[in-house]
Amino acid sequence: MGSQQSSLPTATGANMGADLKPAGDAAAKVKPCCVCKDEKAARDECMLFSNAKDPQKDCAPTIEKYKICMKGFGFELP
Repeated sequence: MGSQQSSLPTATGANMGADLKPAGDAAAKVKPCCVCKDEKAARDECMLFSNAKDPQKDCAPTIEKYKICMKGFGFELP
């Protein structure tokens, strides 16, 4: 049995995470749950704790701020 050298790359600190990071568009794309957290919290708080008869109307400015923020990240909300 002859000696065979392995051609597998060696794991080093510099290349261990190289394959785990997405490249191109996937790296730039964010999840909707990870952006506009402050605006979302303000919207949710307004909707949940509004004493108005119609919370959706009462919270319209807060909802609009959230929609504008999400649109900035490429998410279109109805």
